[in-house]
Amino acid sequence: MADLLETAVNAGNFTSLVKAAKAANLIEILKSPGSFTLFAPTDEAFANLPEGTTLELLLQDIPKLKKIVAYHIASGDVRSDDLVQINEAETIEGSIVAIESANGKFKVNNANVIKTDILTDNGVIHIIDAVLMPAMVAGS
Repeated sequence: MADLLETAVNAGNFTSLVKAAKAANLIEILKSPGSFTLFAPTDEAFANLPEGTTLELLLQDIPKLKKIVAYHIASGDVRSDDLVQINEAETIEGSIVAIESANGKFKVNNANVIKTDILTDNGVIHIIDAVLMPAMVAGS
């Protein structure tokens, strides 16, 4: 099995996320042996960022970009069975994401989880349809 990074690269629809993770110097975490949960926004989610926020602009503000990418990574292997039982998860950025479960579907903050439980050597990926913004970044 591949690690979180290899799995995201091989999927082909996370090029923006991978580019952001590389620029933010978070590749080592996605390759590390620890167990992590990656809430992975698709390229389409990055394309739908609010006006005035694009990946190109974020690439010019690495500290901000690092907070945003780290906000998509939670410690531990949190699968859909676990998502049903929790209402929040702490990210490696230090903030909490809200987890909502209803009728077999999940939301992370305002993002819909469109695919769950993509297993990797060092954790699990859940695909989401929006880029998550930590409160301190969203307000700036």
